[in-house]
Amino acid sequence: MTIEHFFAVALFALVTTGTPGPNNIMFAASGANYGIRKTLPHMLGVNIGLGSLHLLMGLGLGAVFLNFPLLQQVLKVMGSGYLLLLAWKMFGISMVSSEKTDIKKPMTAY
Repeated sequence: MTIEHFFAVALFALVTTGTPGPNNIMFAASGANYGIRKTLPHMLGVNIGLGSLHLLMGLGLGAVFLNFPLLQQVLKVMGSGYLLLLAWKMFGISMVSSEKTDIKKPMTAY
């Protein structure tokens, strides 16, 4: 790895871990609602996922996408489909709570 690549990966890792994003907001909300102990599995899952992302980028995953542009397109389509699925699920959520949906659990690592 050249020094330029090292600094690019280090900057990517710094930005993705240091910015207050949606994960930090979810941690704060979960911690306030359920306590720190019940929020730890969620925190573990996010940290494992982010660590895996940084490791794969450092090992050269970007080069794989440069060599196989079709793979990048497939990943884009699959990711877009997943986001549409999540949007569809959110659209179907009732805004009025019922007795059956009042039982809430904190997010976990899986």
